[in-house]
Amino acid sequence: MAGRFHYGGQALIEGVMMRGRTTLAMALRLPNGQIETKDKPIPSLYTGRFRKVPLIRGVLILLETLIIGTQALLYSAEKAATGEDGEELPKGALILAVAGSLTFSVALFFVAPLVISRSLDAYIASDLTSNILEGGIRILLFISYVALIGLMPDVRRVFAYHGAEHRVINAYEADIPLTPEAVRNYSTSHARCGTSFIFVVLVVSILVLALLGRPPILIGILSRLLLLPLIAAASYEIIKWSADRQNNLLVRLFTLPGLTLQKLVTRQPDEGQVEAAIAALQLVLDEQPEPRIETT
Repeated sequence: MAGRFHYGGQALIEGVMMRGRTTLAMALRLPNGQIETKDKPIPSLYTGRFRKVPLIRGVLILLETLIIGTQALLYSAEKAATGEDGEELPKGALILAVAGSLTFSVALFFVAPLVISRSLDAYIASDLTSNILEGGIRILLFISYVALIGLMPDVRRVFAYHGAEHRVINAYEADIPLTPEAVRNYSTSHARCGTSFIFVVLVVSILVLALLGRPPILIGILSRLLLLPLIAAASYEIIKWSADRQNNLLVRLFTLPGLTLQKLVTRQPDEGQVEAAIAALQLVLDEQPEPRIETT
């Protein structure tokens, strides 16, 4: 499967978004029970030649996920509430929403672990031990956050659509007809999931930040902000490399923690949720059909 285009998506509120080569499609379950689909071109920033350049593409994909993903999520919330299209979010408001989300994530998963670990400096002689402790706190905070929000009924439904998205992508990559019955037994986990990506980011950050030792806390915070894009870019390359080599036992063992973590952010979908995921993927496939992936 190496070298083929990797279709992927994102769970929305009562729906799924799928990303194709140059278009993205949303399939949303409206309050009246009907599925509405909508597709739009992806801005050229995310589809141009830089998309193929290692490391740079990781940063572009991160930006795409933050900006386009947030826009799609807000649109789906409006549709789920009213069944009608709302006014498109002004660019300034979208930037503010993305900035707020990014600030919260960095503060919780990067700044807070640093502050907590540094508060114990008097009891830790080794710089390496301090960095490992910081990384462990970072991973624990992430797992705890995901587990807690997963208790909310509305979030659990989003997680079920996430499971539907994975199930349909897994079936497509196995060259299975895209029907709810045919995809029923496919996994709700996937090697390219964003959750696995975040887990790799957390692990890679331990290795990278350990090289800095224990600088003063303000420099430590600044270094984490500046290095985060590079860490994310390197992590994307790792995810992409490992996703293409799932037939290798060692690679499967390497990706097992991320796949296990996905159990917190996916739920078993019902047939209606799978139908929405199929509708979204089918729309991008119809826009740009290509030969199905051959199985061996």
